Amino acid sequence: MASKLQAVRGMNDLLPATTPAWRHAEQRLQAVLERHGYQEIRLPLVEPTELFARTIGEVTDIVEKEMYTFLDRNGDSLTLRPEGTAGVVRAGIEHGLFQGQLLRLWYQGPMFRHERPQRGRYRQFHQIGAECFGSAEPELDAGLIAMTAQCWHELGLPSLRLEINSLGSRQARGAYRDRLQEYFRGNRAALDEDSLRRLESNPLRILDSKNPDLAALIAAAPSLPEHLDDDSRAHFERLCVLLDQLGVAYTINPRLVRGLDYYGRTVFEWVSDALGAKGTVCAGGRYDTLVEQLGGRPTPAIGFALGLERLLDLMAVNGLEPPAPLGVWYLASTPGACRAQALVLAQQLRAQSNAPTVLMDHAGGNFGKQLQRADKAGAEIALILGEDELAAGTVTVRLLRATQATQETVSINDLQATIARLITAQESFAV
Repeated sequence: MASKLQAVRGMNDLLPATTPAWRHAEQRLQAVLERHGYQEIRLPLVEPTELFARTIGEVTDIVEKEMYTFLDRNGDSLTLRPEGTAGVVRAGIEHGLFQGQLLRLWYQGPMFRHERPQRGRYRQFHQIGAECFGSAEPELDAGLIAMTAQCWHELGLPSLRLEINSLGSRQARGAYRDRLQEYFRGNRAALDEDSLRRLESNPLRILDSKNPDLAALIAAAPSLPEHLDDDSRAHFERLCVLLDQLGVAYTINPRLVRGLDYYGRTVFEWVSDALGAKGTVCAGGRYDTLVEQLGGRPTPAIGFALGLERLLDLMAVNGLEPPAPLGVWYLASTPGACRAQALVLAQQLRAQSNAPTVLMDHAGGNFGKQLQRADKAGAEIALILGEDELAAGTVTVRLLRATQATQETVSINDLQATIARLITAQESFAV
């Protein structure tokens, strides 16, 4: 017997029991994005490896250890996308989307990183992200952060908190990098293996270490805000004023950095403790040099990405369920002319914009067996069309969830009127 095939570890099936919650979250988030003027862009899952090496940075954990990279038949190095921003920028340059005006884009889909699977962290994970190009004003930063706050309100999530920081300009960050390197070199004996590797290549990433043994050392490290250039400090102070005016609560976290090399100035995270250890649900920031870095004209930009797996876990912890569906109606009929008429009625019902789910029995058998299948399918209403109904031009409506048997026969001579009555009858028949 052949061995049982299973999904790749860390790449999970989303089964029918879970997809309604996913659709609910996705639709609510998409509605918020579109109300703010963001347009959808759909990107390839596979990009040239060079795109991520040039944007994420060759000495980051993502490029060094986590990317799914392979050679295709032509010998080209390709990579399953580990994040979405680089692909959006590549597409914007390739198709001439950056024309000087403000450009707002959003995307959705799976990302891929080869890391140890655990709750909220998978090898195939899903993100919704938004990117805005064309303005360096702190007003844009504040508006985008306020939009993420509206996302949580739209979903009814109460337990997310906002942390913000500024990484400053590239020049200021370079000076801070030298100062940080000097500090950690003086404490080399206390560093773990990952931090020693980052010490020479990207010492800011040591600040993002999750090793509790390094917490005290990191807390005593030089502070990035003390090394900000004047323009970045003014930009960040203005952002704080704007968030206050918008009523968006925040905490300044001077240790907040980004794991990707292209970020500068504003960075932010929405985090929660509701899933156990502190977890980041949404993260973003400015990347004003990335478009130019990839060969485009200088174009300031800011964006964010939120992890849908963590978001859905957080909604479940808070008891937030998707709205109940409109219901299920089940058509039971006898073979031949009755089943043909039932098929017509089913299609007419499904054509209504506010129609429930309409299922039709194709397994046959007597009405008792068909109604058992209707009950198993979760139907609230059964529509019965037998020889008597066909001859009389009627359909029998039976409530399957009522405490007492409830049944009514209605005419289908005027089909449109009957359809309207069946839909409105959903409330009058309700238990």
